[in-house]
Amino acid sequence: MSPPGASGIRVASNAASAGPVLYTWRLRTPCTAEDAATVSCDSRTRACPPVEGRVIQFLVVQRQRLAQPDGNPVEDVPPPSGTATGAPYGPWITDGGSCVDVTDLNPPPSPGEVFQYFQRLPLPELETRHQPPGNALSGLPVIFYTDSPATQTFTVDIRGFTVIIDARAERYTWHTGDGPPITSTDPGRPYPDHTVEHDYDSGRYTARLTVTWGATFTVDGSAPADVPGTTTTEGPPVTFDVLEARPVLTNPYD
Repeated sequence: MSPPGASGIRVASNAASAGPVLYTWRLRTPCTAEDAATVSCDSRTRACPPVEGRVIQFLVVQRQRLAQPDGNPVEDVPPPSGTATGAPYGPWITDGGSCVDVTDLNPPPSPGEVFQYFQRLPLPELETRHQPPGNALSGLPVIFYTDSPATQTFTVDIRGFTVIIDARAERYTWHTGDGPPITSTDPGRPYPDHTVEHDYDSGRYTARLTVTWGATFTVDGSAPADVPGTTTTEGPPVTFDVLEARPVLTNPYD
């Protein structure tokens, strides 16, 4: 905890101190400060000057002495006999209310932290469509596509920050049930504009679709940034028969 600067704002941080650590610190709102004789809900709370990109709050600053390695007293108050080095001792001392920069205590979510949330989002499982919609014929390709939503927006709360994640389907992997999968960057289209198709021999097959999702995110209205990683969803399987068409000679005069 730094002393007040020229603007009257103190800075709270968990960074290691360069010198000896004499106190442990805590911050309280006026109504939760424990020393009711000094600080109460009636304490004068004032508006703090805004600082762009920083979180400034009016808080009650309290400190407690820590036992020093040499046993020396802190502010002329020695620790009780047998107190371990670094252990707090004595009552909490209230320094009073102050505007405190608490940004470093609760930094905005990092891209890696957002990615952890992204992996747990209920992304849609895209359904596999195929043409013809029922059974297929060997010798004629089966067309694959999906008409499920390929984008979705989620709003999540991460440690008090409003994070908006815009997810998008980036890659489609079509498991045909017959040979290696087909990969595309588009969701396919139905006939006659189809882009994904596969030839089958006669038999019964089960196909499914794996979708790889990427995303961008914003934090409290910030500029969009890329989520550093992807995640996948598995769509429901679809089973169909591929029939073999046999030519039949007929007598046109019958």
